[in-house]
Amino acid sequence: MNRLRVVLLLLLINVGAYAQQKSPLKHEDYDRWESISSTSVSPDGRWVGFEINPQDGDGRLKVSRHDGAGADFSIARGDHYAFSHDSHWVVGKILPEKDTVRMLKLKEKKDKDMPKDSLFILSLDDGDLEKLSRVKSYKVPEKEGNWLAVHFEKEEKEEEKNEEVEKDSTDMEASKKKEQPKTDGTLLQVRNFDGSITYEIQRVAQYGFSEKGEYLYFVQSEEDTLDNAAIGLLELEAGKRTVVDTGMTKYTDVAISKDLKHFAYLASDDSAKAEKPYYQLFLHRIGKEGSEPIVTKDTEGLLAEGKVAKSGHLKFSENGNRLFFGVNEDYKTYAYEDDTTILDEERVSLDIWSWKDDEIQPMQLEDKEKEANKSFLAVYDLKDNTVVQLGDRAVDKVNLDKDAKYDVVIATDDSPYRINYSWDIQIGRDIYLIDVETGDKKRIVKNAKGYPSLSPAAMYVNWYSYPDSAWLAYDIAQEKTINLTAGIEDDFYDQLHDSPSMPRSYGAAGWTEDDKSFIVYSRYDIWKIDPSGKKAPVNITKGSGSAQQTSFRREVLDREEEFIDPKAPLILYAFNERNKKSGYYKGDINGDKIPEELVFTDHRYYGLEKAKEADEVIVRRSTFQEYPDVYASDLNMDNLKQLSHANPQQKEINWGTVELTEYMTLKGDSLQGMIYKPEDFDPNKKYPLMVYFYERRSDSFHNYISPAPSASIINISYFVSNGYVVFVPDIKYDIGHPGKSAYDCVVPGVMSVVEKGYVDTDNMAIQGQSWGGYQVAYLITQTDMFKAAGAGAPVANMTSAYGGIRWGSGMSRMFQYEQTQSRIGGTLWEKPMEYIENSPLFYADQVNTPVLIMHNDKDGAVPWYQGIEFFMSLKRNRTPAWLLVYNGEDHNLRKRKNRKDLSIRLSQFFDHYLKGAPAPLWMTEGLPAVEKGRTLKYELSEE
Repeated sequence: MNRLRVVLLLLLINVGAYAQQKSPLKHEDYDRWESISSTSVSPDGRWVGFEINPQDGDGRLKVSRHDGAGADFSIARGDHYAFSHDSHWVVGKILPEKDTVRMLKLKEKKDKDMPKDSLFILSLDDGDLEKLSRVKSYKVPEKEGNWLAVHFEKEEKEEEKNEEVEKDSTDMEASKKKEQPKTDGTLLQVRNFDGSITYEIQRVAQYGFSEKGEYLYFVQSEEDTLDNAAIGLLELEAGKRTVVDTGMTKYTDVAISKDLKHFAYLASDDSAKAEKPYYQLFLHRIGKEGSEPIVTKDTEGLLAEGKVAKSGHLKFSENGNRLFFGVNEDYKTYAYEDDTTILDEERVSLDIWSWKDDEIQPMQLEDKEKEANKSFLAVYDLKDNTVVQLGDRAVDKVNLDKDAKYDVVIATDDSPYRINYSWDIQIGRDIYLIDVETGDKKRIVKNAKGYPSLSPAAMYVNWYSYPDSAWLAYDIAQEKTINLTAGIEDDFYDQLHDSPSMPRSYGAAGWTEDDKSFIVYSRYDIWKIDPSGKKAPVNITKGSGSAQQTSFRREVLDREEEFIDPKAPLILYAFNERNKKSGYYKGDINGDKIPEELVFTDHRYYGLEKAKEADEVIVRRSTFQEYPDVYASDLNMDNLKQLSHANPQQKEINWGTVELTEYMTLKGDSLQGMIYKPEDFDPNKKYPLMVYFYERRSDSFHNYISPAPSASIINISYFVSNGYVVFVPDIKYDIGHPGKSAYDCVVPGVMSVVEKGYVDTDNMAIQGQSWGGYQVAYLITQTDMFKAAGAGAPVANMTSAYGGIRWGSGMSRMFQYEQTQSRIGGTLWEKPMEYIENSPLFYADQVNTPVLIMHNDKDGAVPWYQGIEFFMSLKRNRTPAWLLVYNGEDHNLRKRKNRKDLSIRLSQFFDHYLKGAPAPLWMTEGLPAVEKGRTLKYELSEE
């Protein structure tokens, strides 16, 4: 017996020693951490593809059997892949090695010297792999047809010859070569997957397939000035090539009717150097000779002063009788602009802000190009050869139904209310019905506060009305508006809404066949509503959602569906608000049975995808400890098979755990939070505490947090792995008092964690970004409980920020304070004391906490002068503070080099204050401007 005890003791010692051998995460680990993307399942459900890529380095494409049996295929650096429609092949790009590209860049090689992409064609039947080099792009038909088009780069030899010719202009032979025609087009190879049928077309610039792969269109570039640009069709089965048109300078924007009778395109005969070329709309009747221009700038029915838009978004109606296209207003010229006697340095450059403008100047400047190229929908009737203009400046937002098959379209106009948008982002819009045959417009709703859509059978226009907190529909035949959710004893607005605006809805699943029913979500349940009112609304989840505090939402299994098929399986995603479990249930569209559980576990599930021709599915599943790998099953979800195994190196890392906790706010509300602990957590030890928050985060309980360089916030996995406990509390807000609300929630939340006994109360810190950064700045004016703080892009002064601009969108910041996240609920002159009360700047003399601020000089969301105001107030009061300004960076860092830098500085800053580590030189010495770009000063001081 004693011997057994000794053996067990030795085993425990060995296990403990093994656990201690696990290393904490290092910043160097980020590059190798993998992510899975581009998951897809073959049409027959037998194969699953996904890309696995490290954060920096070369990735791979994996193609696995859905049943998990047999060998997998792996393509090094595989990218942008697709399964053939018959499921026997997979095709995709092979990217150049990143190290090779990097080395060539170090040698200052030009882009043309860089290695080009290749293409692979893999047979899933026998594993044969074919590779093609120097590939620019490839395409397969959208829906059917096992054809492949491969567009190649220019040949290397051809480029070399051209360089040699330019270097030796005296050589007669070289002169002859120089005279050989040049073209921007390159070789296009069109083939079936096994290569037994191959067609080649030279000097191709654009190409594409008809929807089901019966035809391929191609546009050929001209050779020098030979005026031999052309557009044509290739009938794939017969191999018949037809040059539809030639001689124009530009061809673009193609459409082929579904009945394969018509081929439309845009063309211009203006000079290739023309800044504003005129395009004409051409029509070719497939099987017949030639083509004809059917719409020019002089065509009757076209918008006054209008012309065919270059980006016409050509689209045939489902029956092929109509062709929709875009129209631009003709380019307006001005004498001042065209005056060639004025030098550029003599021209006046200014912005004039007018109180009468619908949009302020920054918004106008942000949308300048978009507005200049704005197109308005028009339609050409192939039966009577007439044009009808549908959209115009007055009613410009015209929405076609998916297949353009109805005689009516809906349109909206928000111009009567647009001037209010700077402070009211929930402006209304007038809703119109437009007759496609005549262009007649009928306003059906005035000042609707919602976004309308046309039902699949075009019987109704529906939208969620914010003021009514209800779903409305306009019955087109009866010309009346219906409140679809009236009388239902359930709420369809966001019940956790806590900002001074009208709450959003929980969304809708859509319509059933023939518009018989509208399927809509409440907080937890799903309702089926008869828009005619003949049948009472049915709770098809039978109240089980609200009974269990579990929200149910329909999964879309057919991405091409037009409506909800009542005969198809109804698969519901389920999420429990309290314990954060999730999974899938089988529902009943008629509401006769409560949802039947398929899988419901302590995981996060997402990305459910069904095979087009089978009941096989794939899904992602994660926890904080488990990366969201790819799993395979069928619609019964009774046997999930793991297909991917990303990040095997994690088993060598001291990771962490997460647990839900509940606490009471100072106002007596019950909230949830998350506590992250190191994997080797010892309840008898005292740990430094990091506190991070942003609105309500507890629903992300089962999210995996990849170790990654920071765009703005602490990486929780990194800090937990390195011996911190991290607390993430939820916050509930009171209108007008966002700062105090944060205090009332965060402080008692932190104290509830402290009461658990393992927090070192002398070493607690707080960090947040943007809205979280503001609250960090506010909290340290109210309490000294935190030893250090990190505030990213904080609003320090609401009085000055209120009148600022969000440069990313050009919008005034007024709406944010009056209606949304800042939650003041009134103007600066209506509630001046609330703006001051919630501004950390006015209490900066009360800050004793060392602060690390990041605010970048191209921040498009929060003007960076807010960070400057906060920093200068701290500097004036001699509070330790550092301001990181990444040049040319936005609200959150985009460049990986800067993210890595911030990650290092965040950890050094908090390690110094919470762990007693030596301060780095950038903290003790700063970084003088004369040393900028010459050193990073990560080195630790000897103090």
